Amino acid sequence: MLPQADGHPLPVSDSPSSHSLPALPPISSDVHAENEHRLAILAELDDAPFSPFFVKVAAVAGVGFFTDAYDIFAINIASTMLGYVYSANHTKLTSNQDLAVKVATPVGTLIGQLLFGWLADVIGRKRMYGIELVIIIFATFAQTLSSQGPTVNIIGVLVVWRFLMGVGIGGDYPLSAVIPSEFAAKHSRGRLMTSVFACQGWGNLAAALVSLAVVSAFKSSILHDQQADQPVYRHVDFCWRILIGLGCIPGVIAVYFRLTIPETPRFTMDVERNVRQATDDITSVLIDGTYWVDHEAAVRRVGAPRASKRDFIGYFGQRKNLKILIGCAYSWFAVDMVYYGLGLNSPIILQGIGFAGLNSTTSVQNGAFAGSYNVDRDAYGSLHRISVGNIILSVAGLIPGYWVSFLFIDSWGRRPIQLLGFSMLTVILIIMGFGYDAMKNHANGALVFLFCLANFFQNFGPNLTTFVIPGEVFPTRYRSTAHGICAACGKLGAIVSQVGFAHLQNIGGDDHFLKHIFEIFALFSLTGVFSTMLLPETKLRTLEDLSNEKQDDFIQGRP
Repeated sequence: MLPQADGHPLPVSDSPSSHSLPALPPISSDVHAENEHRLAILAELDDAPFSPFFVKVAAVAGVGFFTDAYDIFAINIASTMLGYVYSANHTKLTSNQDLAVKVATPVGTLIGQLLFGWLADVIGRKRMYGIELVIIIFATFAQTLSSQGPTVNIIGVLVVWRFLMGVGIGGDYPLSAVIPSEFAAKHSRGRLMTSVFACQGWGNLAAALVSLAVVSAFKSSILHDQQADQPVYRHVDFCWRILIGLGCIPGVIAVYFRLTIPETPRFTMDVERNVRQATDDITSVLIDGTYWVDHEAAVRRVGAPRASKRDFIGYFGQRKNLKILIGCAYSWFAVDMVYYGLGLNSPIILQGIGFAGLNSTTSVQNGAFAGSYNVDRDAYGSLHRISVGNIILSVAGLIPGYWVSFLFIDSWGRRPIQLLGFSMLTVILIIMGFGYDAMKNHANGALVFLFCLANFFQNFGPNLTTFVIPGEVFPTRYRSTAHGICAACGKLGAIVSQVGFAHLQNIGGDDHFLKHIFEIFALFSLTGVFSTMLLPETKLRTLEDLSNEKQDDFIQGRP
């Protein structure tokens, strides 16, 4: 029960339209009472018991991350398919084409994270949530309809649509972090945010499974296509369009629920400064899951700090706050250098370490389609192995990493998990880099195992915690903006990683520089250990405590 300003409990009714609101005293006459009332609302949020509403929040936000991951990482397989269909020799895209289709989405994501992060703090979480998903659905579907003509190359068309899709994906990061964070109780906030972000692993797996199913369904047709001396893989064209297009389905399912999710009480109270509505939200949303706004009711504003350029500079100009922003931003940059460098290039890495292809020719036995083919021409065999390889990476590394984090994040803490992840990645990537030649020639399975282990410690480590911590450590009026800044730094790391990978990979011969790329990734993982030292531990602490602002006199008078 929430106390009124005079200390009496606030009655809770069964109907949101009949809630009895406390009779708050005039702000100018009793600012202390206003602050006490605000703290009581926050305490109700922080100590809220588990309810079905939290499941809804996690599901609505999680479906978006499932869609994001599917759309982002489906391209690592689709780009191989595009090479068989649209390259000059029908084997693979040029390095610049492959880079363009892969880097377009992170560039768009970076812009979306900054834009939507800022808008969510200015306009509101509810008003922006769902818009980014509509953008993703539209741009994803448009990719499946892409074609080329005398003046338009399909790679260029795909780059445009994947950039736009990236803007929508970017908007999902700050919104899907701060909404669960601001609703969650302090004792389960880490697990709620983890369950949202963990859907990224299922999206990765779904993309690989769909790829395997589609390639298997078109097996006979693809094998028939590659019988010609100069094969044209027109049936592979069906495969990549189906693979990309199916990413629309989960987004379409979730868009209604995103557009109808309630505003967070913290935003209503601290940014809109409407204590009356925030009080009503607590007694409705967290108790029976309903949401009611009386647009004709008088709005009771309070004198809380307001976001402005001067206030932003004043807050982040303090060393204690700037240190946290830098720590969050650089940690995300470092982990995305590794995560996207490995994830978006997993087919290349699998082929480089000998898992997804052979060195010269490969035999295909399929009744009439029997024979020996150059590995570059074996579209079905290559695509099948790449799909299976990505399934193995997801099941053996990505997904377990997320859910081990789920078990420990609210007991062990965010900072230890991030330190462990960066440390283990450093060790694993050093072994993969310096032991690459020996393992590839004599113990290929060890490389595959280490690759899976690297995926595990990315997600039982910094790939998850760099999403969670920025959603907790900043004040409500800047939480989404700051999260967007940190996430954008991560995508900058992804872009740098992709560009670097594309230009370094074949120095000295095909995939010859791959071992040194692992060593470079190890160096960035090591720097992530030091940036983690700048961060506070956030487990079991309230968002207001983590904001480094005094709360007893947060409300200072009439606005």
